[in-house]
Order: sequence, then structure tokens, then C-alpha cells
Amino acid sequence: MNLADLTTYLNTELRIAEIADYGPALNGLQMENTKGEVTRVVAAVDACLPVIRKALACRADLLIVHHGLFWSGLQPCTRAVFEKTRLCIEGGLAIYSAHLPLDAHQTLGNNAVLLKALGMESSGTFHPYKGTDIGLLSETAITRDELVARLEKATGARVHVCPGGPSTAQHIGLVTGGAGSEIAAAAARGIDTFITGEGPHWSYTLAEELGVNLIYAGHYATETFGVKALAQHVQDKFSLPWEFVDHPTGL
Repeated sequence: MNLADLTTYLNTELRIAEIADYGPALNGLQMENTKGEVTRVVAAVDACLPVIRKALACRADLLIVHHGLFWSGLQPCTRAVFEKTRLCIEGGLAIYSAHLPLDAHQTLGNNAVLLKALGMESSGTFHPYKGTDIGLLSETAITRDELVARLEKATGARVHVCPGGPSTAQHIGLVTGGAGSEIAAAAARGIDTFITGEGPHWSYTLAEELGVNLIYAGHYATETFGVKALAQHVQDKFSLPWEFVDHPTGL
């Protein structure tokens, strides 16, 4: 498929131009390839050097990621930055990145897909960022222990729990990634159980004081869902084969 046509489709589907994000996210096509075509897609969480090497080993010509090439900020094009650029150009690998636009997508987003994997339905949105709600709410009665078990099964990773709230959750909020610092805002919204990836040390004790269950399921582990769903969507619509490159950070 023509790379420009696929980029246009993805930009529209994910509302790239409409959803504000952190500056280094630079959502959309971040690296072209020389032939301007896509025959095979790899999905991954981070556009880091090991992932780029694995994507090229998979003979991919498009890498779809959640955290793009510029996530660490502006850096000189030396060492790893140069190597990533060189490998992509010489290997014909294009890179497309979608951060908050993918988090917020109602069917393909990290939050939507993870919530579905937990066997829950959304009852609304919350956690606004520059005009767009990123998180999902679920009014679901479930014991804290059962919720933790479902999370560990869905993510394939152990979760860390601050049992500051009720043993049976009823008002659940989900924001994948690193939203632990939003615990006070979640409590103010009436959430009794807040699921995210990671957060600062003080968020644990604040959750206890606010009477909220805070469940950390891993920044990486909670953000594998969106890129997989997006790559599968591309395959279903355009018959482009894909695979997932796993490079967990443990965080």
C-alpha cells in the first residue's frame, strides 16, 4: 500500500490534528521510507534502537509505535539517535507514532481495549487533557482481588496495589501509562478504584488518605493494547500482515 495514503487514513482515524499532546510526541508519520510503500507492519510500544533492529529483522517497512522517535526530547543526531536514523533509512523502515490520539480512541485505544479485556464496559470518560478526555470510567461491581486477577491475566504481568479503597470496587477509572499523579483528580470524580500504569512514590500514600484503591499495572504492560489493535485494524482494512515486537521495560 502507498505509505502516504495509509498515513492519511491513520491521521483521520486517530484524529491526529484534533487531539493535543505533549510536544515530543510529534504524532503521525515520523520517518518515511525510500520506496513510499508498505507491505509489512510491525507494532511496538517504543521506537527504541532494539525495537527498530527487531522490526528490520521481521522485514517490516512500517513500524507503528506509541512512543515515537523524539520521546526523550531534542538530542544531537549522534550515537543511538544516528544509529536509529541510519538503520531506518538503509533498511527502508517508516515509523508512525500515535500517543494520546491512540489512548483516547474509543475502540482501538489502550484504555478501550484494556477495559474490554477486563470484561467491562465504559460508562463515560474523564481525565481531560487540553480538551480531550483520555481516561475511561466503568460502573462495575467487582471485588478488588478479582479485578487484580483480571488485570494480571490481561497484561501478563504482576500488578502493584494500594488497597486504600473499598474491597469491592464500584466506580472504576482507567488511564493507561503514567497517570498515577492524577489520583486526587480521580478521587474528586468519585472514583473508588483507579487503574493506571505507574506514578510517583507519593501517589500511594495519597491514595490511602483519599480512600481510593490505586492499582499500578505497569506503564509498558498497559500500553501494548493500542498498537496491537491499530495494527490489526490496518490488516483487516488493507490486508497488510503485521506482528508485535515485545520489548518490555518492567516499568
